[in-house]
Amino acid sequence: VQLQASGGGLVQAGGSLRLSCVASGSRFNIDYMGWSRQAPGKQRELVASFTSGGSINYADSVKGRFIISRGNAKNTVNLQMNSLKAEDTAVYYCHAHTGWGVKEYDGNDYWGKGTLVTVSS
Repeated sequence: VQLQASGGGLVQAGGSLRLSCVASGSRFNIDYMGWSRQAPGKQRELVASFTSGGSINYADSVKGRFIISRGNAKNTVNLQMNSLKAEDTAVYYCHAHTGWGVKEYDGNDYWGKGTLVTVSS
């Protein structure tokens, strides 16, 4: 499974960015997708993700500011980031969880290479 993220960049505090991610090359269904991030010197943390049940989880730090959505194309996910803060600066990673293929179950998580978001204060 290949995951290609786009939309990162430099933005001033209070501004907005929209990240997009496309999953391709999978022999298995993509059950759900999400976004995590890793700031310099910190552990990777979940930002927003769909779940297997179809609900959405957000990190407390982004609730009310970030919105995750499915794209129009299959196996795409977007992250609308509003009211950005300096502490949102991180490499943002798209990830996908696979399910059943034609005859077998995969059930693994796949990660993209990440896209850098820098918020200047």
